[in-house]
Amino acid sequence: MGYYPRLATDIPRMGNKVLYAPYIDGLRAIAVLSVIAYHLNPHWLPGGFAGVDVFFVISGFVVAGSVGTLERLGLPRFFLYFYSRRLTRITPALVVCLVATSAALALLIPEAWLSRSNQETGLYAFFGLSNFLLAQGTGYFSPVAEFNPFTHTWSLAVEEQFYLVFPILFFAWIYRRKFVSTALFAAGVVASFIAAIWLAHVDQTKAFYLTWGRFWELGVGVLLFQLMALRGHSFTQASEPRRWFALSGDLATLALLMGLVIAKSEKAPFPACILPVAATAAVLGFLHGRSGGFAAFLLTRSPLRFIGKISYSLYLWHWPVFVLFRWTTGLQSPAQMLAALAIVAILSTASYYWIEIPPRRTARRLNQVAVVFAGIALIGIGYKLSAKLDAKQHKISISTVARNAQDWYPAGEATSPAHPGCVVKPTMTPIGTGFSLHYVRRNCEEPVTAPRVFAVGDSHAIGYEALYRSYVMETGAQVVLYQNGGCPFLSLQPGREDDESCKANTQASLADLLGNIHAGDVVFLPSLRLPRFGDQWAQSTDEEVKSRIFGTEAVARREKGVTEGKDVVRKFTDLGARVVFEAPKPIFRTPAFRCAETYNRSNPICQAGSEVDRGEAVAFRKPVVDALAQIAASNDHISIWDPFPILCPPAATCSEYRQGRPLFFDGDHLSGYGSRVLVPSFEAFVREK
Repeated sequence: MGYYPRLATDIPRMGNKVLYAPYIDGLRAIAVLSVIAYHLNPHWLPGGFAGVDVFFVISGFVVAGSVGTLERLGLPRFFLYFYSRRLTRITPALVVCLVATSAALALLIPEAWLSRSNQETGLYAFFGLSNFLLAQGTGYFSPVAEFNPFTHTWSLAVEEQFYLVFPILFFAWIYRRKFVSTALFAAGVVASFIAAIWLAHVDQTKAFYLTWGRFWELGVGVLLFQLMALRGHSFTQASEPRRWFALSGDLATLALLMGLVIAKSEKAPFPACILPVAATAAVLGFLHGRSGGFAAFLLTRSPLRFIGKISYSLYLWHWPVFVLFRWTTGLQSPAQMLAALAIVAILSTASYYWIEIPPRRTARRLNQVAVVFAGIALIGIGYKLSAKLDAKQHKISISTVARNAQDWYPAGEATSPAHPGCVVKPTMTPIGTGFSLHYVRRNCEEPVTAPRVFAVGDSHAIGYEALYRSYVMETGAQVVLYQNGGCPFLSLQPGREDDESCKANTQASLADLLGNIHAGDVVFLPSLRLPRFGDQWAQSTDEEVKSRIFGTEAVARREKGVTEGKDVVRKFTDLGARVVFEAPKPIFRTPAFRCAETYNRSNPICQAGSEVDRGEAVAFRKPVVDALAQIAASNDHISIWDPFPILCPPAATCSEYRQGRPLFFDGDHLSGYGSRVLVPSFEAFVREK
């Protein structure tokens, strides 16, 4: 985010102190308020995300202006001056925000698929690299991104990466080779603009997050400063008011506001950012150093100027606060939104006065080498603190889920009091882009009493890890789990299996499996075979779920799945193996782990409760049970193991809990406790069949 820092007095200048431009603070206010409004509710300001593009242009313009009137300096001294100022401006508030957010995560947010990349993103953010990690994810506009409190650091990473090359390209300007520097930035802008167009058609996520598709936006601000300076515009004293400039500034401001309304997320960043970028550059150019016109009047009002001054802290703090509300009480009601905004206002104001300003004042009295080393040391300390908070979460967390990990998470125990000295630890073998886990009992002389098990499926197969460990410990038989999380296998919903990467992963696992199974082995096939009521971050309506079960398309897909399934399992049975399908477990409307605390049970995602009617659950799964029965009827070596009666006994309501302990982690995945509850049934079924 761009700022107009006060210049140190120990660096020679070409003229007087750089002119303070109050309208730039007004522009910053518009940019940050647009982003905040969009993050509260995208429907309020559909193009509000483009406020970041406004910041990029301002950053380029302001940073160029802050060093553009320096006299000729040697390259080392220029680098030292530039980076001491950047570190002083950016680092203290960023580090405090990242560490505080890491602490809140460790205390409140349990580990889950929805939160799996959160802390890693935060650690990358200390070094200005979080955009690279985020570019490998689901995208800025994905609902998943709304639950990562560090998502917003992507734009800071882009700016920090821009600052790595800025002094190299700008040095020629300081060294009186102004046209050379302008040509270098112009070339960078053109190259980046081309990259933005190309990435927009190839990979929108990378186009949004990565610097080479964003450099041109910051570069436009730099070029604007350079071209204005080359044309004789003064950056050290006010310019003569001109009516044409004032009118043009008004029109440019209207265009900017329009751009923040009409920009579409599906076209972001390109071409959605073109109008906001162009309009911001026009406002900066037409209004700089001049008075007059409605835009200049509006942008220099005290409330907007104050918001602009604290906009860096506002940007830093608003997103973590919003995300923590989503994880806890929710952020849907007006009261929740007002509470979140009040907290953001308090934290941002405190950050500006107590964290941003003091280091800048102190830095003026320090040697610039000391400032640079202090900034780097602060980053290192912050990183270490955040990493330690993450590592100690199981000890410091107040989350029921984190503090009772054995009940909630499926990993299971490596040892057992009933088998002293025995240890079950998996070894990993790469397979294609995935891998397999081999669970083997070690340090035991006890005989093997059951067949080997090969488990293939999606995350529901992984969810039985505690069961696998217990089975191996009790029987001595090996279990091989093919890790294809998110990739179902014979789910009877062929549409779920169409992903190309999943197909490749499944084929690799299938080839390995067929090369290793022998007569008497068991091939266990657990997968999600019912549509979810909701993911860990959102919910579907009952009508949507029913359509996916009973609709015409769903019926046709199941029939196709039955036909394909018969052909696939025959490959196993022809080798003498037995195939065991898992019948569908109950599915629930709420993710249990998100509703386990006193501070999140009021969240709207928890309102449906932790129970479902048993008759409804039986009706939902009946079409799948019937389809599995068709496959089993085609081959004597196929059977169906049904965990449903144990998880939801007759004459009982299906619940995510049993005697206060979780049977499920979210709306459909088993918990570690739920997996252990099923061990006796699974072991007996495999032995008897």
